[in-house]
Amino acid sequence: MCGYASPSGTPGRRPLRAALTDRSSLLRGLDWPLLGAAVALTVIGTLLVYSATRGRPELTGGNPNAFLLRHTLNACIGVGLATLMVWLGHRRLRNAVPALYVASLFLSVLVLSPLGTTVNGSRSWLALAPGLTFQPSELVKISVILAMATLLSTAPLQSRRHHRPDHRSVLQALALAAVPAALILMAPDAGQTMVIVAITLGVLLAAGVGRAWLLGLLGLGVLGALAVWQLGVLDQYQIDRFAAFANPKLDPAGAGYNTNQARIAIGSGGLFGQGLFNGSQTTGQFVPEQHTDFIFTVAGEELGFVGASVIVLLLGVVMWRACRIAAASPELYGVIVAAGIVVWLAFQSFQNIGMALGIMPVTGLPLPFLSYGGSSMFAVWIGVGLLLAIRVRSRGVL
Repeated sequence: MCGYASPSGTPGRRPLRAALTDRSSLLRGLDWPLLGAAVALTVIGTLLVYSATRGRPELTGGNPNAFLLRHTLNACIGVGLATLMVWLGHRRLRNAVPALYVASLFLSVLVLSPLGTTVNGSRSWLALAPGLTFQPSELVKISVILAMATLLSTAPLQSRRHHRPDHRSVLQALALAAVPAALILMAPDAGQTMVIVAITLGVLLAAGVGRAWLLGLLGLGVLGALAVWQLGVLDQYQIDRFAAFANPKLDPAGAGYNTNQARIAIGSGGLFGQGLFNGSQTTGQFVPEQHTDFIFTVAGEELGFVGASVIVLLLGVVMWRACRIAAASPELYGVIVAAGIVVWLAFQSFQNIGMALGIMPVTGLPLPFLSYGGSSMFAVWIGVGLLLAIRVRSRGVL
């Protein structure tokens, strides 16, 4: 018989055993607390999206299960993308980073063309088919993290502990982030622009840039925000949102309506909530965009303080494990990528929950893992896949 023969003379036994061993090693190398928290958040988000949409025929087209099925499909695709990231590995993806970055820029430019679709005052989506849209800014987050990490980790070779990129590398990295951020701001989408800015600062901090750079960038950010305000870059509805945030009583029936209803919904949940699918504000459809931007209000009303706290705790587990993965990575590239993902998810979670609680202005950012939206779900799970890939390879499994 042709083929491999083991030392004992039995053909094919060793390769099978080796394959099973590799699979077992891969499973042990995964960060199960991170994966478990991400899955739990996705399941909770699916139930909350269903609760927020099942009684809205104008959204579902008469099928109360429409958003439940779509959200579940988006989650399954997201998990598949995460699996692909683990299989490819973050190192192998470095070769594709330039193409990914250029593709994200191209799609961001298309959004500003007649092919772009305006939703809630922001031209941030591409219509791929009837009822099917894609938000390129979600892809931009991934491409900016990977592009900056690739550039900053190939600066003059030093040890990880004493690495500090030179000024030229820092300026080039800032340019990589500034171009897509400017395109997103032109949409205008202030929320996603803020996420890109937060990611940029987090990546530079992880790369070991000097304190003077960080302080200078913070000062430049303040001046840039003032310039954006004074030059009229923001649309009137965005200015109204910030004004309503500063003074909730300014326009309670207009710009301040969303946040006022959101706080009423969360406050009515009490300690244990009104019960899943039983929220009066949710069933009464008092909170706009409840299945997307204000999904946390469904949790606050129907699951109460305890349920909402569990969501925050699970998000905290994701951030904690991501920080551990960054700290354990033996290579600077893995450190920077993991740190960028941590800052992205942490900032966006804080902004979204703070928006629902009235402590942050309304910016239209989705809550990672929970809000309805395929683009957001895909990007978040790609981030989880990259984290798992860094973890697996830092343990020498693949």
